[in-house]
Amino acid sequence: MIRAALIDLDGTLMDTAPDLAEAANRMRADFELPPLPQQRIAAFVGKGADVLVHRALTDDLDGRAAPDDFARGRAAFFRHYHATNGEGAVVFHHVPDALRRLRETGLKLACVTNKPREFTVPLLARVQLARWFDTVVAGDDVQEKKPHPALLLAACERLGVPPAEALMIGDSINDALAARAAGCGAVLVETGYNEGEHIGTLAGQPGVFAIVPTLLDAADRVQQLIQ
Repeated sequence: MIRAALIDLDGTLMDTAPDLAEAANRMRADFELPPLPQQRIAAFVGKGADVLVHRALTDDLDGRAAPDDFARGRAAFFRHYHATNGEGAVVFHHVPDALRRLRETGLKLACVTNKPREFTVPLLARVQLARWFDTVVAGDDVQEKKPHPALLLAACERLGVPPAEALMIGDSINDALAARAAGCGAVLVETGYNEGEHIGTLAGQPGVFAIVPTLLDAADRVQQLIQ
């Protein structure tokens, strides 16, 4: 039985890379560092804003900035992202249709994202997606971010649905691992970032029910699973 869908934001509902890249490159400019390509910064997305700051400052997926540089960079990134959030982001085609279809199926919906709440809530409101969700669980609402299951478990608790009756819809290995750890199934979409790796590499992983092109395809697959 599936009673709820937990849906990622960046790369699943929207292409937010333009805004994130602009904010990250403004931060880098504050350090007199050259800008990085948008695609490169998109590959840094997936484990929350703090990890993005470390990666963008060092231009390294495993990079760790010096503590003072990180503190300065984090403050700069948050300041710049407040200015760019929603400016260039694009809702993927047919996302409202997909959310409508999921709601009409009778599912409760939660947006579950590593993005801090101060950016998540205004962004969803700005692009008129907030109304589809029964709850939003953001990266700083709990102590651990995806791939830890805490965000998903919090969403299930708010929705009043056992994790075994919830399905995670996301775009990355972080979503798949969080779903597995929480005891949820997962359907993954090909529209996202997955830290620079092709999402197809996750095919056949435990708990991954399907990998589909878009959120609308994911809604179709969920309907098939419910029937």
